[in-house]
Formats: sequence, C-alpha cells, structure tokens
Amino acid sequence: MLEALQGLIGERERVIPASRIEPNYLSDTLGRLKGEAEALVFVKSTEEVSRVLRYAYEHQIPVTPRGAGTNLVGSTVPHGGIIIDVSQMNRVLEIDPDTMTATVEPGVILQDFQALVESQGLFYPPDPGEKTASIGGNIATNAGGMRAVKYGVTRDYVRGLEVVLADGTVLTAGSKNVKDASGLSLRHLFIGSEGTLCIFTKCILRLVPKPETSLSVLVPYADLKTGVRSVLKIIQANANPTAIEFIERSVVDLGERFTGITFPFPEAKAYILLTFDGKDEVVRLGAETVKETVLKNGALDFLALTDPGVAADIWKVRGCLVKAVEATSEQEPVDLVVPIDKTADFIEYVHEAEAHHGMQMVSFGHAGDGNVHLCIVRGDRSDEAWEKELRTVMTDVYGKAYDLGGLTSGEHGIGIAKRPFFLSNTAPENLTAMRAIKSSLDPKHILNDHISYLE
Repeated sequence: MLEALQGLIGERERVIPASRIEPNYLSDTLGRLKGEAEALVFVKSTEEVSRVLRYAYEHQIPVTPRGAGTNLVGSTVPHGGIIIDVSQMNRVLEIDPDTMTATVEPGVILQDFQALVESQGLFYPPDPGEKTASIGGNIATNAGGMRAVKYGVTRDYVRGLEVVLADGTVLTAGSKNVKDASGLSLRHLFIGSEGTLCIFTKCILRLVPKPETSLSVLVPYADLKTGVRSVLKIIQANANPTAIEFIERSVVDLGERFTGITFPFPEAKAYILLTFDGKDEVVRLGAETVKETVLKNGALDFLALTDPGVAADIWKVRGCLVKAVEATSEQEPVDLVVPIDKTADFIEYVHEAEAHHGMQMVSFGHAGDGNVHLCIVRGDRSDEAWEKELRTVMTDVYGKAYDLGGLTSGEHGIGIAKRPFFLSNTAPENLTAMRAIKSSLDPKHILNDHISYLE
C-alpha cells in the first residue's frame, strides 16, 4: 500500500508509514483516545485527495480525514487504514469584495483567515473557542462559538463547497450566489458531517463588513439562576448583542488562579459577559438598553469594559476555562444544548447532580443560545472508578438535557466520545435516514465509518 500511495502522491516524504506516524496524528486534541493507521498522507491538491480516495475505495481501505487536529470528541481518531491530512492545503485562493466571499482550502487556520480578511475591512463572524482550528474542521462540525447569538454558526457562512466523495468523485455544491433553490442543498448535507460523507477541498465563505467598533460588558449577579433568566429579557429587549456568556463565580476562581487575573465584583456568584459590535451609535444604544434591562431584573451592577486592556483580561479568563480545569485534573468536555428558556433549569439540575454523585462539574457557556459547556472533573479517581462513574454522570446529564428538549452537541460534534448518547436518544427513523444517505454516498463505508450515527 505504501508504494502505491507514494506513486499517487509523487513525493515519498508526504506518505508516512505506520512505524513513523507521530502519536498526535492517532488521536484528537485531548490525546486520550488512541487509534491506529497503516499510513498518513499529506495531500496538497484536490487531485491528490481524489486519487488517494479512489485507491482506498477500490481496495476498501478505511480513511480518516484530518485537519488541524483540534477535535474534542474523537472524530480524528483513525481505526486502521489511511489518514488523509489536508493541513498543507492551506491557501486563501481568493477574497472577492464584490460578492463578499472568500475561497479557501480546508487547511486554512481560522485565526489567520480572520486576521487577513479584517485587514481588508471585511469580517468572518464564526468564532469558536479554538482559534487554531482549520476552516475545514469548522465546517465538518458546524462550529459555533460566542458570536452565534448575533451572527449564527459556520453553516450560515458557507456558500459553496468543493468536495471529494469516497470513490474519488469531485463535485461542487453551492456557489457564490446568495440564493439557491436549485434542487437539494448538498452543501448543507456535507456541513457538520464529521468526515463521514466526503473530504472538503475548497470552501466558498460568506463575508460581511468589518464592524466599526466593539464593546464588552460585565454584569454580576447574586446567583446564576437570576443571571441566566435575565438573558431572555436581554434577547427580548432587541438590544442585538454579539455574544452572551454565563460564568459561575466558582469557575471564575479557576480562571483567576490559572491566569493571575483578578475579576471585578468578587462578591458575585455569577456573571453574564456580553459584547456588542457595529456602528458606534448602535453599540451605545444596545449597551444602554441592556443596562436598563438587567438592572430591572436582578443584576448587582453593570460594568462597560471601555478599557481595552481590562476587556482583554476578562475575555482571557473566559477563554481559558477549559485549560484552567485541565491544569487541575483530567476532565470530560460536554457541549450539549438546550432551549434558551431551559438553560437555568438545566444548570440547576447540574448542581443537584454534582451533589448527588460527588463529582465536580464546571459549567459555563453561551447563554444566548442555550449551549452549555460542562467539564466533568475526574479528581483523584482510579481508572476503573472514573470510567464507571463518568458514564453514570453523563447518562444522567444527557438524560436531563433530552427531557428539556435539548440535543447532544451544540458545536463539538458527536465523534466517538458522544456516540452512545446520541444513538440512544435519536429517533430510529432519523438514524435510518442518516445511514441511507451514508450508504448512498459511500457504499463501501470507508470514510470515518466508526463515528457518529453509523453502526
């Protein structure tokens, strides 16, 4: 197989045999799930992806697509066969200000792309927490992030995709056009498919004008329930915030210790952190509207973070929370989503479950869209105890989320880690339809066949 792959690629150094594959290519960013592969191939073009997939399909060899490797749920963990790494397909092919689009290869890194378009007065709104993720990976999981409240998620910014199917067929789904009622929307089918249906080779992305200004606001509360419930009032006030984040004081303590930064209002038990962007007058009006709304609904105070340094520090604490937890203990990240009006109920249940099971659960997340992030903390549990108790806790937590009308993942995807919970709480009819689509596009089931909705 190695000789065949080297012949297809033409450069032996881009085909790595099993004995020389570095461990990080056999896992995801957490590094806990370990897989195996016979070869790692670094591709540089659509043609190379097509040739390698055609070979794999003809010989029924499993294929695992990979970008920057920042996945959190095991979607990049291979189960034998070939890893196709697209990280060297990292060119921005075009920025078109007339159609407000950019065409990029899948290996382009999010933060680099955002900086590039902003230098040209444009803006790419999707903003997941991991800025070193690749654009292709963002599309594969339909990544969200903090700005989803105002701008939506990755799906809302993908105009078109060039993809390679399992048998090597290259097709284009979507275009630069704003509207499209021309048949089934294949691009929406591919977005969020976690490498199970195709490999992306070109992405046409929608851009918007760069906001004129931005303002962050910190609102402290005596308890989280009051804070989260006030979020509904903020949304109903039509203040149009860009982001609405919730953080408990106990979680802020972890972030403070990790960063050395001191948060304002240490007497508070919870905080809502907001941003506004756009034209100066619109931002000011939105902030004033929120100030009036929150002070009427239980807020202890309202702090506009007009000092850029202070604002950066506050967001640094928010952004480091997962790393702050990891610095103290292994943890299992959960990113389930519930209806916005059920967020407070769910967090209240998390506190009850934490006390009942005796397992620490650090919660924070996107209050404006009901996307709750939990870090279930291992502590000093043995391997056996951790595996057993974690499954029990996650079953309870997911069960409550489903009871409230929630879903397994808001932005990380399903992968391997969340697969059992997704399968046990998804309607059989839905799974049947998903599997039929998979079998139609990948009859031999070679693409990431061990994850997500698949058997």
